[in-house]
Amino acid sequence: MFIYLCKKIAIPGNVRLRCISWNKDQGFIACGGEDGLLKVLKLETQTDEAKIKGLAAPSNLSVNQTLEGHSGSVQVVTWNEQYQKLTTSDQNGLIIVWMLYKGAWYEEMINNRNKSVVRSMSWNADGQKICIVYEDGAVIVGSVDGNRIWGKDLKGTHLCHVAWSSDSKVLLFGMANGEIHIYDNQGNFIVKMKLSCLVNLTGAFSIAGIHWYHGTEGYIEPDCPCLAVCYDNGRCQIMRDENDHNPVLIDTAMNVVCIQWNHCGSVLAVAGSLKATSQDKDVNIVQFYTPFGEHLRTLKVPGKQISALSWEGSGLKIALAVDSYIYFANIRPDYKYVLVLCNSIGTPLDPKYIDIGPLFVTMTKTHVIAASKEAFYIWQYRVAKKLTAMEINQVARTRKEGRERIYHIDDTPSGSADGHLDYSRAIEGTRDPICAITASDKILLVGRESGTIQRYSLPSVGIVQKYTLNCRAYQLSLNCNSSRVAIIDLSGVLTFFDLDTRVVDSTGQQVIGEQLKLERKDVWDMKWAKDNPDLFAMMEKTRMYVFRNLDPEEPIQTSGYICNFEDLEIKSVLLDEILKNPEHPNKDYIVNFEIRSLRDSRALIEKVGIEESSQFIEDNPHPRLWRLLAEAALQKLDLQTAEQAFVRCKDYQGIKFVKRLGNLQSESMKQAEVAAYFSRFEEAERMYLDMDRRDLAIGLRIKLGDWFRVLQLLKTGSGGSDDALLEQAYNAIGDYFADRQKWLNAVQYYVQGRNQERLAECYYMLEDYQGLENLANSLPENNKLLPDIAYMFVRVGMCEQAVSAFLKCNRPKDAVDTCVHLNQWNKAVELAKNHNMKEIGSLLARYASHLLEKNKILDAIDLYRKANYFFEAAKLMFKIADEESKKRTKPLRVKKLYVLSALLMEQCHEQMQNAQRGKIKGKSSETASALAGLLEEDVLSSTNRFADNAWRGAEAYHFFILAQRQLYKGSVDAALKTALHLRDYEDIIPAVEIYSLLALCACANRAFDICSKAFVKLESLETLRPEQRQQYEYLALEIFTRHCPKYNKKSDLDDVLER
Repeated sequence: MFIYLCKKIAIPGNVRLRCISWNKDQGFIACGGEDGLLKVLKLETQTDEAKIKGLAAPSNLSVNQTLEGHSGSVQVVTWNEQYQKLTTSDQNGLIIVWMLYKGAWYEEMINNRNKSVVRSMSWNADGQKICIVYEDGAVIVGSVDGNRIWGKDLKGTHLCHVAWSSDSKVLLFGMANGEIHIYDNQGNFIVKMKLSCLVNLTGAFSIAGIHWYHGTEGYIEPDCPCLAVCYDNGRCQIMRDENDHNPVLIDTAMNVVCIQWNHCGSVLAVAGSLKATSQDKDVNIVQFYTPFGEHLRTLKVPGKQISALSWEGSGLKIALAVDSYIYFANIRPDYKYVLVLCNSIGTPLDPKYIDIGPLFVTMTKTHVIAASKEAFYIWQYRVAKKLTAMEINQVARTRKEGRERIYHIDDTPSGSADGHLDYSRAIEGTRDPICAITASDKILLVGRESGTIQRYSLPSVGIVQKYTLNCRAYQLSLNCNSSRVAIIDLSGVLTFFDLDTRVVDSTGQQVIGEQLKLERKDVWDMKWAKDNPDLFAMMEKTRMYVFRNLDPEEPIQTSGYICNFEDLEIKSVLLDEILKNPEHPNKDYIVNFEIRSLRDSRALIEKVGIEESSQFIEDNPHPRLWRLLAEAALQKLDLQTAEQAFVRCKDYQGIKFVKRLGNLQSESMKQAEVAAYFSRFEEAERMYLDMDRRDLAIGLRIKLGDWFRVLQLLKTGSGGSDDALLEQAYNAIGDYFADRQKWLNAVQYYVQGRNQERLAECYYMLEDYQGLENLANSLPENNKLLPDIAYMFVRVGMCEQAVSAFLKCNRPKDAVDTCVHLNQWNKAVELAKNHNMKEIGSLLARYASHLLEKNKILDAIDLYRKANYFFEAAKLMFKIADEESKKRTKPLRVKKLYVLSALLMEQCHEQMQNAQRGKIKGKSSETASALAGLLEEDVLSSTNRFADNAWRGAEAYHFFILAQRQLYKGSVDAALKTALHLRDYEDIIPAVEIYSLLALCACANRAFDICSKAFVKLESLETLRPEQRQQYEYLALEIFTRHCPKYNKKSDLDDVLER
């Protein structure tokens, strides 16, 4: 950063100032001093002229109001930005709250405790509360509307400072003895702050300032120190929070009176005085530090004693109260840039990751050089127009080939050996760190803090020369032929050094390099011209100077950063204005300035004429001046002079244009072409139309891409228009709207341009599927657009429309695939049948799998049945019946399921016989078909047990249900006979249920011998658990102790259970 004094305001009556505060939001400056002085000022910075925006803009006072109310010396002023209030206090303890009304400040509230003097006041971050501390230890916390929230008397203490935390939960109280106590927001003591900056310090000291940045503008780094505490002896500590036991410690070596953070907490300003070595009096200075303790700049301030300072809201100005004056200083920050190699339109080309911190960066046409304090990294980049796969795969090889190298600053490379990437060497320390770098296509200069500049050759990177300066370089810059280097030191002094001149030094030795006599102060930026080694531009405070051969031109008022100097034009960027709203930059903040020779040549051409000006440019040749002359000659149709000037500035396109003009016969035509050349297109078009050359006017607008005007010309012209050109215009306008996603407007023009392809895209983007369907219906069969439209319907799940489009372009397979993709299986099967597709089987299998995955087994059975795949349907039905039978819930339902399975198998057998009957012709067809059907059934039965006897499951459950019905009706004999049949179905119905039913029927029929054998069978079943078997044993014992297990009824049951 760079800082310089820019303005001074005197207080009337030479009244000494005691305090100052700058409102960060509204820009008001409040300053208080002796004899009750209280003034509110405001700088006027508004301007309509883009070239003098920012710091260079006029800064007259727009508000200068004296506030009456205090009688004693005003000691404390503080702003409440959120509620536009000003709070002030004087040596008598009087507190006044001021409010803004119609552009002026008026008293709103007054308070006087009449016991002690106010030492400090602080509003919290949201402006809702104010904490006031008195010298005698009294503390009052009040609300923004004037109500007292709480008060406390800290007996035995003398308070001098107060600060709120960012979350308003903690209060810091600074004591007169230098201690800082931490309290909560209700006034309860927590702990004393650890003051590491006062370790091993003796003598009296007091707190000069406590400032806690509240983070309203964010932090420059996560966990960034934001609480600054400074003492009058110059010791300072910056903490992350009130309990930070490892703060950043600074010894400013000065007598401090005031400290303050800037608007974003990135810079801490410390104001005070320093004993000058050559003078008896103290020198007022302001030191600037980062939150991590790094010293940035020192500003010397004239006057006897500085009393206070305050930052402006943008951090680009600072106000200093010195004696009876207010000094303003401008700050030129060092904006951080991101290093990405891009092409001219901002497309990133090649990123690089390096293991050193790039504090300094420079770039040439072939190299990027980045440096830390200890080492510098050189990357020889390649901008390939076309990267092949081989080149992409060679990324790892490029490092070995020496395209990336790193050197420690203390190394002395010869340039002959290949470079290497040894980061372990790069992190080693050095006693003389790097402070600046610059490079051209031929050389690299590295500045060190001792004042040494090391010169390296490029691209070989060998050390060539060392130069010694009498200053520490802050910025280095080489001219275009690498003969001179410009040096800006830490104090903003610009000097120049001639690199190749041989001179004799004071000892009589011949040395290379000479310090030039030109010296400029308060310089913060400079840039050499790219095409002239003796031409450069520099920024001195808020003025830009252009030097030619070390002689300055008259200055230009601006505060922009110089980004380019070429063709006698300087491109300047108002970075301060851009970064106020970086997401929405304004092109007016990039300003071009012409240097004097260009302005003089233009004025000479306008006033004197081409011939006289030609001689002046001949004496002061520059390609830009020749181009200026050529353009002036073209305006007057002096083709010979124009051609000669284009030749001198090597403009081949201009030469060709002059030749073409020479071939034209009409003067009007020449003037029209010249108008078009100078981008005066409206004038050129008017000339063409006046010559009745509408075709040329249309051609001009086509070249410009102004299709709206082309359409207008086509419609308004006499005679018939070219239909093809009209369609082209409609389509181009449609493209214009489509590129901006204005699809509705684009549709109107695509319809007129009959561009069906883009029309379909617009309908799709508008979600106008009815329009898309109408378009598909209007297209002829097999149109190449139909598949694209069909896929649009597929993407939004519109199956019917997609199928219709696919069928219209004769792609039934895609139609079927669409149905499958959208789970419209019925439609898919129907389409496959209608188009006799061979893969219908696989399709059915996929559909069935889909249904089975969703546990829709009955739907899968229905699918197979409708498609005449009876065997698969029967197999699934049999599986359902098996699962239901295992549930042991509803036997009648299980029987029905087995019946359905059997019926499906019957249909399967019938289908097989019919198929075979259709194949075999002749007298023996019946016999042959029956034989073939039986053979196929044998194959089925060998692979599926249910196919052997499809009715077996139904029979089992029929007998099972029948036996129980007969038993409940009292037909015990019939029930026993039916139960005896169940013995053949143990593979379908569990044996325990069969023999339990048989035992029950036999017992009811008093056939105890059969009952006994049924119990024997039950007790021998391996599927029973031990407790179940024991229960059957107890039941058998109970039955057969009462009834003898002997035959006493029918002889046909004699050997019933002997099998």
